[in-house]
Amino acid sequence: MSSVSNQPAPKPETAPHWLQRTELLIGADTLDKLKNLHVLVIGLGGVGSYAAEFLARAGVGRMTIVDGDTVDLTNTNRQLPALHSTVGQPKAAIMAARLLDINPALELTVKEEFFSPEHIKTMQFTPYDYVFDCIDSVQPKQYVIVACKQQGVRIVSSMGAGGRVDPSKVQVADISQTFNCPFAQQVRKGLKRKGVRRGVTVVFSFEIVDRDTCMMTDGSRFKKSFYGTISYIPALFGLHMASVVVREAVGK
Repeated sequence: MSSVSNQPAPKPETAPHWLQRTELLIGADTLDKLKNLHVLVIGLGGVGSYAAEFLARAGVGRMTIVDGDTVDLTNTNRQLPALHSTVGQPKAAIMAARLLDINPALELTVKEEFFSPEHIKTMQFTPYDYVFDCIDSVQPKQYVIVACKQQGVRIVSSMGAGGRVDPSKVQVADISQTFNCPFAQQVRKGLKRKGVRRGVTVVFSFEIVDRDTCMMTDGSRFKKSFYGTISYIPALFGLHMASVVVREAVGK
């Protein structure tokens, strides 16, 4: 004769002390969900560096960070790893040390490389629960979005953070609902040719940009131009991206 146990289901392990206030807000079960997530963050510039840090501070347990660039002095106005003392150092290495100093138990994979379209075509994104696309050039971004859509992987993509100063105009939306964003317009156009019109969560600003704040580049690494940027807008984009993960774990 079999017996039925009346013992309650085991509760998640008590959170480490540094996550005490997070647990108080979102509960042990949600914190346990975050601990078991694996998030890929591609690009550690003004948006991606803050997104990665907010994820780590929220208790996300596994992360893979990707960036093949080194700190340039001009990054100092907006990028988390950029200091006068870190100029010339790899952004991925700086962020790795920082994230592990926040959470020594973080399972972290570091890739100091650029993702070219050719490389993206062969990548498997299925090991990740979320992909954070913080790439600042249109073509590689399109390939990452299409690959994630084809593989059924949840992606959150950053649109253009440059040329804006008003934080109240930054929001999370489906890519089909973006407007007043020249960068998003270019991305949408390319995705449409690849068969993707909607179903991509993005962070964007509907503040109208001043075209006079745009500067052309030499076109290297698929980046043809950039807008002037202020310190807090890229960080706010990263904040919104991280919030998607936390809010979905909470159930909102």
